[in-house]
Amino acid sequence: MPTNLRQAVCFVAIANLAYFGVEFAVALSIGSVSLFADSIDFLEDASINLLILAALRWSAKRRARLGMILAGILLVPAVATLWTAWTKFLLPVPPAVVPMTLTGLGALVVNLTCALILARFRHHGGSLSRAAFLSARNDAIANVAIMLAAGVAALYPSAWPDLIVGLGIAILNADAARAVFSAARAEHLSDESPS
Repeated sequence: MPTNLRQAVCFVAIANLAYFGVEFAVALSIGSVSLFADSIDFLEDASINLLILAALRWSAKRRARLGMILAGILLVPAVATLWTAWTKFLLPVPPAVVPMTLTGLGALVVNLTCALILARFRHHGGSLSRAAFLSARNDAIANVAIMLAAGVAALYPSAWPDLIVGLGIAILNADAARAVFSAARAEHLSDESPS
């Protein structure tokens, strides 16, 4: 178990990068919008945590600036998901339920582990640790939704549950980006204010 923020962020970056490959491959093979959105989010989380790892020793002002950049990075999966959802909307074929459920379950285990590790540090390091924690927490929520969508699609074969969950993941990412940007902006302004 990581004992400091640096170890926690390193562990989370490696775990996210590893599961990105698994989920991306399954998403492409079964044509799932929600798994695609979540896999891109794993890659984005790995990138964010690697940037955080590099920035932990920076000044508060530089970390705040990076926090604002990370807020923009959090929007990337939302945009990728909207594109994938549009292509799925044009050809609404439901994804395979069993691989979708199992992959979502694996992603939930990875994300819950990362969220629990980061929860201890979410108030250390300002907007950077907040970005890492919110990202892992939102991913765990998204994984539960993916498994629910798979359950609904098993009962009523349709592409709509997968599309709806994929769009919901995009909204979660956009909200996390807003929260991180607000925290980073507040840090930046407080660092500029006279003591």
